[in-house]
Amino acid sequence: MGILKPLGGEVTVHMKAPVEDVWALVSDVTRIGEFSPETFEAQWTHGATGPVAGARFKGHVKRNGVGPVYWTPCTVTKAEPNQVFEFAVGLDGNALNTWGYRMQAENGGTSVTEYFRLTPAWYMRGYWLVLGRLRGKTNERGMRTTLERMKAVVEA
Repeated sequence: MGILKPLGGEVTVHMKAPVEDVWALVSDVTRIGEFSPETFEAQWTHGATGPVAGARFKGHVKRNGVGPVYWTPCTVTKAEPNQVFEFAVGLDGNALNTWGYRMQAENGGTSVTEYFRLTPAWYMRGYWLVLGRLRGKTNERGMRTTLERMKAVVEA
C-alpha cells in the first residue's frame, strides 16, 4: 500500500511588515485568540515561556465557533526565528495534526503561509475521506481569517 502522505492544506497572505514583526506575532501563542475563529485562547504550559522546539502549550478551542469547548495539548515542533513556527496537536507521540506558519521576506514585506497536515494514520485517512473536503474548506477559511486579522494588526 505504501506510505500514506500527510493530508492537509495551506493559505498564503502577503503582509506589508518586516518578517521579524510577523514572526513575533505568529509565534506568540498567547495572542491566537485575537485572530483565530476557533482557538480563542492559548497558554504556555509545563514551564514553557516562548517559542522553542519542545515547548508545550494548550489551546482553548471551540470547533467551527460552535459545539463543545475543549483544551487541546500542543508541542512546538519547529521554531526557526523569521522562518517557521510549527506545532503538533495531541498528546506526546500521538499528534492528530500539525499546524504551522512559514514566513519569507518578499516584495517589501512578508509572505506568510499557514498550513495544517493530518497525521497519516489509517483512522485520520478515514476521517479525511469522509469529512476532508468539508473540513479542509473550513480550515482554509479559518486560516485566511486568521492571517487577515494578523495582517491588520502587523500592518497597523
